[in-house]
Amino acid sequence: MNRIASTVVLAFIALMLLSSTVFVVDQRKYAIVFALGQIKEVIREPGLHFKLPPPFQNVLLLDNRIMTIESPDAERFITAEKMNILVDSFVKWRIGRGEAQPKLYYVTFGGDEGRARDRMSQIIKAALNEEITKRTVSEVISGQRGKVMEGIRAKVVQEAAQIGVEIIDVRLKRVEYVEQINNSVYDRMKAERMRVANELRSTGSAESEKIRADADRQRAVILAEAYRDAEEIRGEGDAKASAIYAEAFGRNPEFYKFYRSLEAYRATFKNHGDVMVMDSSSDFFKYFKGSGAGGAAPAPAKK
Repeated sequence: MNRIASTVVLAFIALMLLSSTVFVVDQRKYAIVFALGQIKEVIREPGLHFKLPPPFQNVLLLDNRIMTIESPDAERFITAEKMNILVDSFVKWRIGRGEAQPKLYYVTFGGDEGRARDRMSQIIKAALNEEITKRTVSEVISGQRGKVMEGIRAKVVQEAAQIGVEIIDVRLKRVEYVEQINNSVYDRMKAERMRVANELRSTGSAESEKIRADADRQRAVILAEAYRDAEEIRGEGDAKASAIYAEAFGRNPEFYKFYRSLEAYRATFKNHGDVMVMDSSSDFFKYFKGSGAGGAAPAPAKK
């Protein structure tokens, strides 16, 4: 019975020793093998691996996935024109994939991811401050935003490599004014829009006056030409009428006088209320007199 118990105990001890010499590296992890407290090797290949049992050798697993550092609140920075802006950013990073990078990461942070995040946040903030302080607000917001991110990324990559970290990407999510200067910025934007609107309105008024003046000139020219043509036509008509009158007068002067007198009578006695005081022997009443007075209407001339 004692022999069976001893065998079971020995088997259990052997199993424990065997399990302590075997470890599995996940594809999402790096494994650092320590020998008596010193780093012996870094294992990056996933799979089953062997080591000596503790305390001769120990294993520490580090996450090799891409991680994100995102600022919980927008941070304030000062631009080149001494204006405050709020910047919200994030960084994608992971433990470096080089031969010495995981070891350098462990030596720097002791494998503590929280310390690594704190250090990375400091590096990012310093890079942001350096890039933003030498640019204006408009350059940071729109004009040179790509250059700002490239400059930040270059500085962060360089410093992160010294602590065993690889930078994947750096982005500015949001850049905006602080609340205290929003109103002044909006007022400047409004004033600028009003200036542009006034310029456009002035240009439109000038064009309107120009078009109106041109239309008035064309109207005056058209009326003058029409009046000229009308006067020419009226002159031609008067000339033809005069020619016809002259021809009629030449054929029978007495009949012409008689006709003109009838027209004068018609125009004079058009209104029944008109009163005229004239001498009855006047030539005006020549054709009112009888034939004895020598006023009978003449007969039309024979052709």
